[in-house]
Amino acid sequence: MTSEGALASDSTLAEGDTFEVFVYGEEDLSGKYRVSRDGTINFPLVGVIHVGGKDQTEVALAIQDALKRENYLRNPHVSVLVTELESKRVTVMGAVAKPHSFNVSRGMTVVQAISLAGGFTPLADQNGTIVTRSTDGQVQRFNVAVGRITEGREKPFAVRAGDTIYVPERLF
Repeated sequence: MTSEGALASDSTLAEGDTFEVFVYGEEDLSGKYRVSRDGTINFPLVGVIHVGGKDQTEVALAIQDALKRENYLRNPHVSVLVTELESKRVTVMGAVAKPHSFNVSRGMTVVQAISLAGGFTPLADQNGTIVTRSTDGQVQRFNVAVGRITEGREKPFAVRAGDTIYVPERLF
């Protein structure tokens, strides 16, 4: 097993993520937005703003700059609150109590993700767990001996956004 899973610390926005924009003193400009496939939103008065790959502070600054540049507001104060990082999810399936997709939190490991899915079923092959990851268009599969990790005999394996964790059933 390798522990090539990087910490899930990426807080940048991507397709499907949602956030709220608050323009102080301008309720008509405040609202909820979802990042489109091309990484943009359509903001009132200024049009298309690229937000993909930016964190919430960078998005707030981009909106402020656009409002100033278009001469709609002299000194806008904008804040952004990310409400859902849909692009930062991990899916757990197979022999777990509650197969599901979850938001990845910073430093989340395979063991933690499986715990969120209710843990293993009695028939789970804990040491046969497979993590599938797509990196730069290349699909990688990692065999993760979760049973050995929980026993302290292997290092934790960090998950990344977009990973799929599959727990097979044991063969008797």
